[in-house]
This record gives sequence, C-alpha cells and structure tokens, in this order.
Amino acid sequence: MSVRVVVVDDRRLVAEALASALRVRGHRVLGAGAPVSRAADLVVGKQPDVCLLGSLEPDAPGALDPVLRIRRECPRVAVVVLGPVPRPRGVAAAFAAGARGYVRHDERIDGVERAMFRAKAGDAAVSPQLLREAFAELLHPRTGAEAEGARLAALLTEREADVLMRIVDGEDTRRIAAGLGVAPSTARTHVQRLLTKLGTASRLEAAALAVRTGLLDHLHRPARP
Repeated sequence: MSVRVVVVDDRRLVAEALASALRVRGHRVLGAGAPVSRAADLVVGKQPDVCLLGSLEPDAPGALDPVLRIRRECPRVAVVVLGPVPRPRGVAAAFAAGARGYVRHDERIDGVERAMFRAKAGDAAVSPQLLREAFAELLHPRTGAEAEGARLAALLTEREADVLMRIVDGEDTRRIAAGLGVAPSTARTHVQRLLTKLGTASRLEAAALAVRTGLLDHLHRPARP
C-alpha cells in the first residue's frame, strides 16, 4: 500500500535520505525539506496522507508548533514525529500537539513504514519498547551530567558511537577509516557529523565532552578485531 508523504527534518540530508528510501519502497513522496519550521507550509501545499517530522528536541519550546498548525489546518493529515528517546517529555509533547505517532529518529525504514500505516489508519503509532524506555526515564529520571550523557547518546547512530569511541581512544582519521572499513574521506564525514550532533568544534572537545558527561557509559562498545 502506497502512502502519500511529506518528509521534513532540521537536517536536510536526513530528510532527503529518508525520502529516497520511502520512494524505493513505493511510496509517493510529495516533498522533502528542512528545517522543521517548513513542515506546515509543505503539508498545506501538498496535502499528504502522512507528514514525517524529525526533531532532535521535540520538547523544546516551539519545536512542535508546526504540528499544532497542521492539526488545525489539515486535520486529516497524520503527523509522525521522529525523535530521540528516552525523552518522555518529547513523546508526551508530540501527542499533546496532535501527532499520531512517535518513533525513534534512528528507527529502521520498515519501522517508520509501519508507523506511517498505523497513523494513516487513525491509530496511535508508538512502539511498546519506546514507551517502556520513555516511562522508565520518567519514573527514574537522571540528573546533571548523567542526564546530559544519556541525552547525547540517544542522538548518535551506532556508527557515530563507534567513531566517538575511536576518537576517545586516540585514533586518527587513517586508523578510524581502517577500523570502520571505509575510505578516509568517508571517515572524515562521519567525524564531522558526530561533531555537529555533539555541538563541538574539534575531536578533542568531543572527547572531553564524552568523558565529562559520562556519554561513553551509555554506548555499547563493539568488539574490535
């Protein structure tokens, strides 16, 4: 079953990559763009069945204003928020704003597709695992640096987490590339994306942040050959 969908994310590359993956699976992507503030305009203009809205901080003030406008002006359009977990406030904020679904921002494409189908059908699209993680954080909240480390860990993909641990271990670009089995240019791209997500300007700063917040404690260290 094909879904007419609009994809919006604050990171244009993420929006375009997700849109491309959905097209391959036979869905009709009516628009893809950034930032999230454009979502309502795209939805009003394109009138899709579903809007996928990627937000790294859905509980930030004003982050979900586009969802409120979509609910008001295009109530038949189902919004599915892609965000980090465990962020119980983010999950709650998404549904309070009128979203019909919430999935992890790093969810596999088949999981995103299932959420689209459920949301289009009028059902709540949220996985039991995500709810368990969110409620666990709500019942046992972290504080201080530990909370920041957990928040940052939730932003990183498995590959980015591996890159960060290699940086902390002192590996240079050549060794990171060899360890990942990619070209040095690709390794540099991974490093730059990592620095952007962490809000740091250098590898040294990223390593210091990881140590200070206990970020590494929230990452799974893969086996090294």
